[in-house]
Amino acid sequence: MNTRLEHLRAVMARLRDKETGCPWDIVQDFKSIVPYTIEEAYEVADAIDRGHMRDLKEELGDLLLQVVYHAQMAEEQGMFTLDDVAESVANKMISRHPHVFGDQKARTAEDVTHIWDAQKYAEKPQKNSVLDGVTRGLPALLRAEKLQKKAAKVGYVWPDTASAFHKLEEELAEFKSALEQGDAAHQDEEWGDILFCLVNYARMNGMNSEESLRRASAKFERRFKGMEAALKEDGYADLTQITLEIWLDYWKKQKNLESSTE
Repeated sequence: MNTRLEHLRAVMARLRDKETGCPWDIVQDFKSIVPYTIEEAYEVADAIDRGHMRDLKEELGDLLLQVVYHAQMAEEQGMFTLDDVAESVANKMISRHPHVFGDQKARTAEDVTHIWDAQKYAEKPQKNSVLDGVTRGLPALLRAEKLQKKAAKVGYVWPDTASAFHKLEEELAEFKSALEQGDAAHQDEEWGDILFCLVNYARMNGMNSEESLRRASAKFERRFKGMEAALKEDGYADLTQITLEIWLDYWKKQKNLESSTE
């Protein structure tokens, strides 16, 4: 028995105890906890992206707490327990890896992917669409990529990246036309098509749009904070009064500073 995990489970049970527990924890339910679960998953990803192992240890603990939290609420309602969750995922891993726990053979990661998909298909009930199972709760870029991957598996995919890029150019032209027409609803639709095409082009080039945008946002945040510090150091007290020309000059300085330290 993992005594540390049992301790965590006992802590959560105490927090949820209607007589002696925490008033905030007692009133929570599955839906109210979901935002925290999602947030903790992203904080794990952030710690990994920063390469900060001490933070990763802490964030993994916070994410584990979310699993224990949901399992505790389910157990209170007689649905399933934390042990059931662990047993279920262990059985799934055994079933999805017959090349490890059975007699199938897999020499490459691609072989493993085919085996995984075949096992998953055999385990799941027949679906009405190949796109079924892509949860709507995913971030938009990630969901677009998963939908595209599923469609590609049955042949609905551009023959090459050049064709995908041509489609992107086509969507850009349609967006420009919508701008000229002044139709806000049409503009919004075409902008969505552009984003979808960007995700598809990136996917076909082996890039993950969700991760790419997350890194781009982190880079922007890092450089902007660097600009703020440099501007204040140079005597610019009120950042709202700085011209765009000055902002762009300091952005260039931050970019060059990063390049010189790489």
